[in-house]
Amino acid sequence: MKPFTQAVLLITLLFLSACSKQDPKATEAKAATKAADPIAVKTASAIERQTERAIAVTGTLLPDETVTVSTEVPGRIAAIRADFGQAVRKGDILIELDRTEYDLQVERSRGALNQALARLSLPPYNGKTAAPETTPALRSAIAQLEDTKFKYDSAAKLFQTGDIAKDRFNELEKALRARQAAVDSARDDLRTQWMNVTALEADLKLVEKRRGDTIVRAPFDGVVGEKLISAGQYVKDNMGILRLVKVNPMRLRLEVPEAAVNAVKIGTPLTFTTDAAAGAGFDAIVRQLNPSLDARNRTLTAEARLTKADARLRPGMFVQVKLVTERAASVVAVPRQALYSIAGLTKVFKIENGVARLITFVPGPEVDGMVEVPAGLLQNGDRVAINELPALTNGMKVRQ
Repeated sequence: MKPFTQAVLLITLLFLSACSKQDPKATEAKAATKAADPIAVKTASAIERQTERAIAVTGTLLPDETVTVSTEVPGRIAAIRADFGQAVRKGDILIELDRTEYDLQVERSRGALNQALARLSLPPYNGKTAAPETTPALRSAIAQLEDTKFKYDSAAKLFQTGDIAKDRFNELEKALRARQAAVDSARDDLRTQWMNVTALEADLKLVEKRRGDTIVRAPFDGVVGEKLISAGQYVKDNMGILRLVKVNPMRLRLEVPEAAVNAVKIGTPLTFTTDAAAGAGFDAIVRQLNPSLDARNRTLTAEARLTKADARLRPGMFVQVKLVTERAASVVAVPRQALYSIAGLTKVFKIENGVARLITFVPGPEVDGMVEVPAGLLQNGDRVAINELPALTNGMKVRQ
């Protein structure tokens, strides 16, 4: 090896040896100085805004009315005019019973009534009958009373002059009292017969009503939900034959949690959705409230009416209701980029005087890219970091 080359190698070895013996403390200090340099971060402002507070509750759609249609009188069903699923209007004939027996009862009652009217010398019943003032028997008794009274008055004058014996005068006086009693008896008999007429008239109206009850009409507009009995079957009174459902307007019944009870009043508007009409929203208005809470689950039962009919909605459907508890609540929100989630925790770093302050919270609703922060954690205008979030720790110095 040449002397020049040997000299170069020697100088190189001496330099490497000197570097390997450099002070370790100086190296650590240099690294610490480098680590202590503030991280450059971008920030955004926390913003106070007005938002709507609402909770989600479940509800059920119910028909406005449901009734089991029956007859007030027994009989054999002659015809059923409506079937399952058929829409009917109020007043439509639904059921007809065989009315032969009721026709005979009406004729028998009418005959008995006319017979009683004939005893009073009145015409046959035509729906309007006035009480008579007199009868042949009463008129005859009055005529006899007047004749006897004339004889008594004449005898009284003769008795005063002594032209008639006292015994004869007493006989005429007794006859007068007897004729007066006969008139009173005839009047009593007239009242008795008239009361009998009114009773028979009531009986006639009753059997006519029962005959009319052989025809059953729809009590409201609705749809036949079930047909329970077929034509030809004999039914007793109040035996269910059809089930009629009124589907418009429909009711929405929901259970309101105790914490939200004060947010529900008569007239409160509601919106709801159902899986049967995905993506569609419907409106209802609260019309009834239970006066007390259910002691078992601490909920208040409320009923709302749908604002308009919709063919997609049917009684019995399960719905999700949005119940607004506060129309304009003041909240503080931060951009979604300021949130850092790890291990189930959501964090945000508030930048204050060049220092990152860690805040852990449960995020609220997100609206237009801004996430609500629970009250008291941030104020309007506070700055929060929106980048370098994994590298930040609580108390770390940063620069913007």
